[in-house]
Amino acid sequence: MLFISLMCLGFVVAFIGTLAGSGGLIGMPALMLLGVPVHGAIATAKFSNMFSSFSSFYVLLKKKELIFYDALKLIPFAIGGGFLGGLLTSHISGEIMNFVAIILLGGAFVLSLLKKPIQTPIDDWKPSPRTYPYLFGISMYDGMFGPGQATMLMYTFLLNGASFIKAMAFTRFQTFVSCFAAFFPYLLSGHFHWKIGIFFAAGSIAGAQTAVRIAPKISTKYLKWLLNAVTILLILQLLWKAFL
Repeated sequence: MLFISLMCLGFVVAFIGTLAGSGGLIGMPALMLLGVPVHGAIATAKFSNMFSSFSSFYVLLKKKELIFYDALKLIPFAIGGGFLGGLLTSHISGEIMNFVAIILLGGAFVLSLLKKPIQTPIDDWKPSPRTYPYLFGISMYDGMFGPGQATMLMYTFLLNGASFIKAMAFTRFQTFVSCFAAFFPYLLSGHFHWKIGIFFAAGSIAGAQTAVRIAPKISTKYLKWLLNAVTILLILQLLWKAFL
């Protein structure tokens, strides 16, 4: 029964996370309710995200929604930012990072409502050099704290002219890289439980594959509504933690 619950939970988390980011809004509290220790829950989330993110990215790559070379350019920023964030995490309190997350997500949400995306031909769009500092900063934030990382990436790409599908593809790739880098310290420290991780990952792959296949069939307007709704819920959760 536990393993079925893990697979169902993994499906829901990856489905929402692929479409709008912040699947951890559901996943982390639910894993802990199932009795998984906090470090084990983080390790499980990173492990499943590696596979679900890459599997959804690969589908979009095969559909030629982006060029692989353009995605490869994100690797130094994802790894470098995540590594630096990991080094800084012991020097910045969780309370401070909680407020940083609220400010970043709140600012991105307001911009998404006020700013019209840059109009560029969808087939020609790729991340411009001016987005790299933002991508580095988001990866650094992910290394220090993490909640809302994928949602911030989605906003970054959308506000710089990407279509929703392209934003999803680049977000999935950068999430794969950062989770790949972050997982191994948890594995080496003994926090990862293989049985829990494998069943959760199996559900996550199914959820990501389902999301990436139905996303092109859903109106962009509704996808953006979902992104905004998830952002509001995440901000409320962070505010609850801040004042609890």
